[in-house]
Amino acid sequence: MISSLTARGRLTLLYTALVLAAGLLLLALAYYLLLRGGLQLPPPDPDGVTDGPLRGEAISALLARAALALLVVTTLAGLTGWLVAGRILRPIRTISGTANRLSAENLAERVPVCRPTDELAALATVINSMLDRIQRGITERDQVLDSQRLFVANAAHELRTPLTTMRTAIDVTLDGEPDRDELVAMAGDIAAAVETSQRTLDGLLILARSQAGPLRRAPVDLASIAAAAIDAADQTALGAVTLHADLQPAPASGEPVLLERMAGNLLENALRYNRPGGAVTVATGTAGGHIFLRMVNTGPPVTPDEERRLFEPFVRGARLDAGGTHDADGMHDADGMRGAGLGLSIVRAVVTAHDGEIFSTAPPTGGMDIAVHLPPALATPVPG
Repeated sequence: MISSLTARGRLTLLYTALVLAAGLLLLALAYYLLLRGGLQLPPPDPDGVTDGPLRGEAISALLARAALALLVVTTLAGLTGWLVAGRILRPIRTISGTANRLSAENLAERVPVCRPTDELAALATVINSMLDRIQRGITERDQVLDSQRLFVANAAHELRTPLTTMRTAIDVTLDGEPDRDELVAMAGDIAAAVETSQRTLDGLLILARSQAGPLRRAPVDLASIAAAAIDAADQTALGAVTLHADLQPAPASGEPVLLERMAGNLLENALRYNRPGGAVTVATGTAGGHIFLRMVNTGPPVTPDEERRLFEPFVRGARLDAGGTHDADGMHDADGMRGAGLGLSIVRAVVTAHDGEIFSTAPPTGGMDIAVHLPPALATPVPG
């Protein structure tokens, strides 16, 4: 029966039982002292003789009145215990009510922290900290899910285009009696579509790898990585622009493969979206407690809206053709193959995975100024 009581009822019962036990103990002690003669009731008569019956009646009367007083005190103790227990348990009820109102869609409410600081205040603080962690986790989960849904939709759209190109080339070529030249042209169209699909899939794998979790970090030097990216760049594109390199030591920690891809994509973007006779400046170094890699290029003007969207997957900037005019769709490389539009989105994902920041500016004269800031290395970097 006791187990079915509420916490307030059990506390009240405990308080009342303690008061009753203390009262019974005092009553028993008083009765013992009276029997032992420690108290003279009633006082002796003038002849010094105690009236036994009167003494017994006095003790009985005293015990009856003491029992009545104990009953009153016990009742008051029960009422007081009920009120005190309610006041003590009020923060618990507040915590329970807050927990009942919380859900996956509503995690903004927090448990009030009472003063002064005690065990219940510490419990409320711990619960609020737990709710903060849960809310951050749910927010990050929703962001990842939204990003994945959008990414999968864009990827499906991008991969559908080369597949359609291949199917159209096959259907048109095999519609009649194709000669060797038509078959060679069909093979070239299919090869170009396959290469486009390959680049898109490679970009998807790089993005997935950068978002898979904690990275395997090693000491690296961004100057060496930038130099390797320059060596691996398209020599035809390098010949069409003037390259300025200011590669100061930039020791950082990270995964070399991802950082190499980041630098390569930045340089490829700076070369691809440029103008004949333009320039690209590549700089690395240390400033303000962080390591930086900066690339500045000339090129067509970029609006603020285009600048914000350039770091999203499958978004491409406008290019200038050999005549200095904008390419119609801004999606073709020098060999005529469509770009995947994943370059800067991969750069952003790699920078985020390395706990860094990326800053971009679109000068009014055209081109882009992109700077990557990474935390400094914790150990001596290994040369590239």
